[in-house]
Amino acid sequence: MLDGAPRLAAMKVPRLNRTPVEWVDLYTRQSLMAMFWLNVGVLLLGATPIGAKNAPAMAALVLIALVMIGVGTWALRAVCSAWPDGQATPAKPVLTMCVASAACAGLSMVLPTDPQHAGLAMVWAAMSWSLTGLRDRRHLGLLLVVMTAAAAVTTRSVPVTLVALGGALFLGFTVHISLWLLELVRRLDQSRDTEAALAVAEERLRFSRDVHDVLGRHLSTIAVRAELAAALARRGDPSAAETMLEVRATAHDALREARELARGYRATDLDQELRGARSLLAAAGISTVTEVDDLPFRWHEPAAWVVREAVTNVLRHSTATEVEIGWRDGVLSVSNNGAASPTPEQRSSSGVGLLGLTERLAPLGSVVSTSMRGDRWTLAVTMPVADTADGKTLARA
Repeated sequence: MLDGAPRLAAMKVPRLNRTPVEWVDLYTRQSLMAMFWLNVGVLLLGATPIGAKNAPAMAALVLIALVMIGVGTWALRAVCSAWPDGQATPAKPVLTMCVASAACAGLSMVLPTDPQHAGLAMVWAAMSWSLTGLRDRRHLGLLLVVMTAAAAVTTRSVPVTLVALGGALFLGFTVHISLWLLELVRRLDQSRDTEAALAVAEERLRFSRDVHDVLGRHLSTIAVRAELAAALARRGDPSAAETMLEVRATAHDALREARELARGYRATDLDQELRGARSLLAAAGISTVTEVDDLPFRWHEPAAWVVREAVTNVLRHSTATEVEIGWRDGVLSVSNNGAASPTPEQRSSSGVGLLGLTERLAPLGSVVSTSMRGDRWTLAVTMPVADTADGKTLARA
């Protein structure tokens, strides 16, 4: 008993832990099965008076009902399973159902009039429920033609044939709409999962861009000031200790911004970025000229992104002695001298930052471009003054 109880519980748990989509799938399939069995069962029940008059005919009807229910259940299950993703028509169950239906219809034809009609009605109901759910329109059309022709041959009555065709179309529509709704639920569930995956991917991309911005700038600052401190220390200059304290302060700033980034509320300020850029470039012996007083306030945060990326690239990939940051005619530009043709490694490392910057600015209507004339490299970003972007739009970007 002690061993059997856990085994029994393990068998029941999966049935209770279905997802909502799995419950809808189960309900749809079982409803179609139940309606199929109910239709054939009702027709057989309506034929029970025949048993009092003709026992062999009643036995034949019971046999027809059992065959149709057994083979039809297999065929209906296969048709339902073939709906997702437009799978091919399940040939074996469908052909088996057609052969079984033909055999049962032939058996019905040798019975007296009343049992004959009951047998043909059960075959017609089983065929209509189990096969008219075929998704392939060619196969469905062929099936309806065959069923209509068979009804015309066996009944020899135009009204009965038309009623049989209309009933088959109605039952087929019922099965089709049920399976279509099931597929719609599946697709909605898949789209929800896809949307969640895309949201995660977008957040990872945003986080990677911010990490690149934060660590790139601060690591460049630490590298430049550490080199300066080393040079001062070799000369015995006492200001080397002060420079190392600045390196430590920069490391603490990087740690603080990394924590804010992890919490998701790190803000970017243009004035702060410009002050940091001037200080960093001055430590590297690079003069800085800034003319961005007329820059509209709503573009301050995107401009801070541009300044951060451009200054990082200047320190990494140039021997610049001067940098100009200017705003003119809706274009923010950062240019420097001392640029050289980048190596493949430099092109790869700088391209990541520029690509991220382009992706962040694109939703705001900005276009990022770079140019090089001689040894002067320029990063230009269009920031239309007439743009309708507001603070909320910039924050989302």
